Amino acid sequence: MSDEFFMREALSQAEAAGCLGEVPVGAIVVRQGVIVGRGFNSPIGDHDPTAHAEVAALRDAARNLGNYRLPGCELFVTLEPCAMCAGAIMHARIARVIYGARDPKTGVHGSILDLFAETRLNHHAEVVGGVLAEECSRLLSDFFAARRRKRVEDCPC
Repeated sequence: MSDEFFMREALSQAEAAGCLGEVPVGAIVVRQGVIVGRGFNSPIGDHDPTAHAEVAALRDAARNLGNYRLPGCELFVTLEPCAMCAGAIMHARIARVIYGARDPKTGVHGSILDLFAETRLNHHAEVVGGVLAEECSRLLSDFFAARRRKRVEDCPC
């Protein structure tokens, strides 16, 4: 199956997050063409600053596979990973990361810096960015535009 196929699965996770009022970011972990982990952003609902889509998908995959290491697995995520998630990805030994939209505020695959290329770190994943970038970006833009509209509508001024 193609990267686009799996990114669409990550997008469905992102849509679930958006329906719950969370920033719509979704992720899945794939091993040998089979989805073994799913996750979406839930820091607001879970009262957990680490509840990013990538972390949730890694936790789900680790539980399902019975191992905290996920060698040979691929992580598909709708937004360029942040530093926290990049660290978790490296510790899990993910082989390949595929993301959709770039994150100019916190992205660490070149938007702010490139942790995945840091030679002093002991694990390096192959990273591919821009898969279904327009769709991933539009989902985020629409979410934040709706949030801004609601704020204006709710304003008592």
